Amino acid sequence: MGTTWEAKLYITDNNLLSVILLLLLAPMLTSCMYFILPVDCDDIYDNNNSQPSGVYTIYPTIRPTVVVQVFCDMETLGGRWTVFQRRMDGSVNFYRPWDQYKMGFGSAAGEYWLGLENLFRLTVDKKYELLVDMEDFEGNEVFAHYSSFSVDPESTGYTLHVSGFTDGGAGDSLSYHDRMSFSTFDKDQDSWNGNCARKHLGAFWYRDCHEVNPNGVYRWGADKTLYAIGVEWKRWKGYDYSLKSISMKIRPVQ
Repeated sequence: MGTTWEAKLYITDNNLLSVILLLLLAPMLTSCMYFILPVDCDDIYDNNNSQPSGVYTIYPTIRPTVVVQVFCDMETLGGRWTVFQRRMDGSVNFYRPWDQYKMGFGSAAGEYWLGLENLFRLTVDKKYELLVDMEDFEGNEVFAHYSSFSVDPESTGYTLHVSGFTDGGAGDSLSYHDRMSFSTFDKDQDSWNGNCARKHLGAFWYRDCHEVNPNGVYRWGADKTLYAIGVEWKRWKGYDYSLKSISMKIRPVQ
């Protein structure tokens, strides 16, 4: 009788010990998750370099509850690119207020904006480079590459920092916007005496006003009916040509 009771006590104590050990180890296991969860497409590539381009889940902060869907370009110039802006067919309206540009909108499988807060979180700890791919309606493709890209926190208006231009046929239009805060139609932070976002029907790091308007109205090629409101890259096609596609993507500097 006593032996049976002692055996039961032993089993109970063993279970209790397992529970205690699990509770003690839980914080360590949770902290390890932060290193396992991919922060960007570069992490996904490092985990499996045979992964194709497509939609993936990333965790741009150390909190595993912040889950973001992005398109990863695993092919262009060595791959590893996290796409944060993409226009391709005009299916998504980009003339949106501040809160939506802050948090992001659209679909990673199509047209979308990743979100200014996510951009800040991604670029705050590591040095990133930027690639901007473009195509016109005649099938011509060009790019602009920048060796350094980052976005400051919201308290600065998500100020843009971009430098180190390399030409891939597009010319350098983005440097004009360096060190500018982001502007939308309901939050004017440009240096013009009006509202650049309202004037050019978009949202961007406008100065006075733009040489790049990737979030403008999706239009079809050359059109002088309305001035500088399309999806434009001045140094390549000027202000009267709206591009067929444009994507802005970043990856950590290797």
